[in-house]
Amino acid sequence: MTRVTTVSEELLVNVSPLETRVAVVDHGVLQDVHIERAATRGIVGNIYLGRVVRVLPGMQAAFVEIGEERTSFIHVNDIHPLDEDGVEVRGRAAEDIREHLREGQDVTVQVIKEPLGNKGARLTTQLSLSSRYLVYMPRTRHTGISQQIEDDDERSRLRSLLDEAVAAQAMDGGAGFILRTAAEGVGREELESDLRFLKRLWAVVSRRAAEQSAPARLFEDWQLYQRSVRDLARPGLERIRVDSEEAYGRLRDFCEDYVPELAPLLEHYRGERPLFDLYGVEDEIGRALERKVPLKSGGYLIIDQTEAMSTIDVNTGAFVGRSNQEETVYKTNLEAVTALARQIRLRNLGGIVIIDFIDMRDPEHRRQVYRALEKAMARDRARTVITGVSELGLVEMTRKRTRDSLAHVLCEDCPACGGRGELKSAQTVCYDIFRDILREARAYDADTLMVRASQEVVDRLLDEDSATVADLEALSGKSLQFQVEPMYSREQFDIILL
Repeated sequence: MTRVTTVSEELLVNVSPLETRVAVVDHGVLQDVHIERAATRGIVGNIYLGRVVRVLPGMQAAFVEIGEERTSFIHVNDIHPLDEDGVEVRGRAAEDIREHLREGQDVTVQVIKEPLGNKGARLTTQLSLSSRYLVYMPRTRHTGISQQIEDDDERSRLRSLLDEAVAAQAMDGGAGFILRTAAEGVGREELESDLRFLKRLWAVVSRRAAEQSAPARLFEDWQLYQRSVRDLARPGLERIRVDSEEAYGRLRDFCEDYVPELAPLLEHYRGERPLFDLYGVEDEIGRALERKVPLKSGGYLIIDQTEAMSTIDVNTGAFVGRSNQEETVYKTNLEAVTALARQIRLRNLGGIVIIDFIDMRDPEHRRQVYRALEKAMARDRARTVITGVSELGLVEMTRKRTRDSLAHVLCEDCPACGGRGELKSAQTVCYDIFRDILREARAYDADTLMVRASQEVVDRLLDEDSATVADLEALSGKSLQFQVEPMYSREQFDIILL
């Protein structure tokens, strides 16, 4: 398959009625992928005019109807009192929820946590709207800067530019902002453009709140492809290719109104070959779901994801090197650094990540690998903290969870193994059946017992374990029959009294 090569970063947007996918490709290699399905599109960030339906003083919480499937939930800690000018009083959270909410009251809220299981969405009264470079908080006067912008001079420059832009735009009342990581290096003109957009957007939300009756949705977060252009586009982006004419039109309008500097980069892809196939993205997504990741040298990674953490094991595999063993190990670990950093981004592994590099005796080699890991993770948009090498020689890091991992979006637990990743052997299942037969024979008075199981288990019972079956019939005094159930997994079986 011919692979497309690029000289810089591209955004690829694949849109279908069921899902939208956005891929970040750098020099022809997939670096990140975002997937949003229409049936499960989240509501975090949406703003609603809700109605309080029940106040629970014992829990210091309340249920709020916002018009979604399940009633939402707000805790007293997420209620931020306002002064007489409608500005949040910082540093003083509500103490008794009954002082601020009553049944039947209308309240403007924003979703901060998705509904989960039988629980409704989690809400807050602290509203915010995001743009490319800014987070606008209309009810505060606080100004903050992303912690990922570490240079003190740059932080001071951005704060001064923001103060000038706010004064020029004459933002009314309480106007709080957080400068996002993407704002690093931008000028006053870009900040003023964002401020104009956010000012118009808040005016629309305010007007809807005044005109509509609760429950009502006042603001819905952007589509994935719009958020991607807002959040993922950065200097060096060469083009944005969209394979849907409708999405291309919407994105063109969005860029012209909001980020006009990106409008010339938009391109409607009309090729017969699917866009993701053209760039090899489909194959890369498939490989990102596999446990084993091969390295060019012959080594490989083993990546396991659990609820508590993700682990990455580095192995030399078939790579034997051309010099001594220490040099082979060092080169394998260096190659693994680039591969595992990309896999962490691509799979969107969050929380604790433990990396087990191959043991290196040379301290300088360990330092070089550690520095290479820091450099490779520096381009990650999610905040990461590498805590160093543990006493057991493991590298520990944490990565902020920004969304579900790729595996959680695309996969579900195996119905046969229940997510363990392993099945009992046919021999083990046969021995389980023998023990159950003895229990059933002692507990119930029946002349015949029928065993229903999968094909491979029944085959073993009638072949390798046939002598054991005969001994079991003699011991129990029962006649045993066997029936194949094609729909049963290897571990499933039933014993029926006849």
